[in-house]
Parts: sequence; structure tokens; C-alpha cells
Amino acid sequence: MTAFAPDSLVLNRKLPLWYQVSQSLRASILGRTPLDPLRLPTEEQLAAHYGVSVLTMRQALKELEEEGLISRHRRRGTFIEPGARRGAPRRLLGSIDTIVAQQSGELTKLLGQGPAPVPGELADYFPGLAEIMSYTRLRSDSESGEPVNWAHNAVRPDIAARIDPAELEHRPMTKVLRDSVGVRISRVTDTVEARLADPATAELLRVPLLSPILHYTGVTYDEGGRVVDVARIHYRGDRFAFSVTVEPG
Repeated sequence: MTAFAPDSLVLNRKLPLWYQVSQSLRASILGRTPLDPLRLPTEEQLAAHYGVSVLTMRQALKELEEEGLISRHRRRGTFIEPGARRGAPRRLLGSIDTIVAQQSGELTKLLGQGPAPVPGELADYFPGLAEIMSYTRLRSDSESGEPVNWAHNAVRPDIAARIDPAELEHRPMTKVLRDSVGVRISRVTDTVEARLADPATAELLRVPLLSPILHYTGVTYDEGGRVVDVARIHYRGDRFAFSVTVEPG
């Protein structure tokens, strides 16, 4: 069995290094396959991989330990928790790896895809376009099989033409756009608001009609300032919470 291999990370000096490392490692942990080993590399190996100090690496690991994703044992090493909690609150400081981490760790089923007229409420994001490529997916907890959220992505047709739909059942859209399609993402704007479950959401998420849900909108921009994807995700209110930390600029 090969050793656990976390994704690489391009560090942003405007954000705390420990935070960026913890979110990148978190995404790798939640995106692992069942065959991947549970033991992590040593602190020194991880620090070298990310190009940070051992002290920074320890702070990042402490964050993941507090979230319940890993456990650390003196002389034995650091291990991924087999029953790691997927629904713990997220700290959102604005890195792309955070967005990927939010979307990782569940079973995903592609419910539908195809061209569709630009929804009226999204027209301002796609000026000059008559159609977008629409993707609808349902995510479920990998252990219980319970629905966690359902997502709708509206993607520019020229970008969607390079997406392999099969990837969307294994990888988050943001990761597919960045790593597989080659979109140079400049930023993702997040909005989270409370709503009541409409009939479609209630049926997909198996919750009572008008029960509380969290509605997330993520707008992804490329380096040219174009909107390439608008994600609208409906989370079960009893499964997710979001915590925002503001760092002094």
C-alpha cells in the first residue's frame, strides 16, 4: 500500500500559513479513497512537502485534530480517523482549498446535465450568453447514505465542453475546473443564507417541506474576471454549520 500523498499547495501570503495547510490537508483527507492508508507522513515530511516550518505544520495538524479528522499518538504517529466527522463547522478565510474542502468527503451522484437557458436570476453573471451547461448532483454521507446536500452548477459552455462528467461523481466542481480543465481561478465569492425547503429540496434531502436549510451560492471567477461557474448548494440544516473567522488585514 502506498503512503498517503496530500495535494500540493500554492501558498497565499495574505492568509495564515497554518490555515492554508490545514485546509489543503483536510481536502486530501476527505477526498481519499477507501484503499488509502490511514497513517499520515511525519510532521517533518509534511512540513517539507508544503514548504513550511514544523511549528506551522503542528498548528495545522492541531486544527484537524480538534475537528476530529485525525488523532495523534506519541511514538506511533498521526492517523486519519476512520469515522471522521464530515459535518463539522468550517472556518472560511477565503482560500480556494477551503472551497474544495467544503465540497469533499461525501458520495456524489450526478442526477442530470445538459444545456439550459440562463436562469433569469443568473443573467448578470453571464452577460451575452443565452445558454449555460447545467449540472445537478446529490451528495450523501459516505457512511450512513443519508442525503447531505444537492447542488446545481451553471457553467459557461466553452468551459463545460472540457469537463468529463464522470469526474463530477468523484471530485468537487471547483477541483475539476482548476485541476482538470485548467481554469486559473482568481476568486470564489461565497454567500450563505437560511431558507425553507421547497418541494424539490424536501424530496431530495428527505426532510419535511418548509424545514430549515442552508442555501450556499458560490460564484467562481477566472483571472480575466469572467464568471465560469455559479454553484447553488442546498444543505440540510441539521447537518451543517458555518463558522467565519475574520483575520486583521
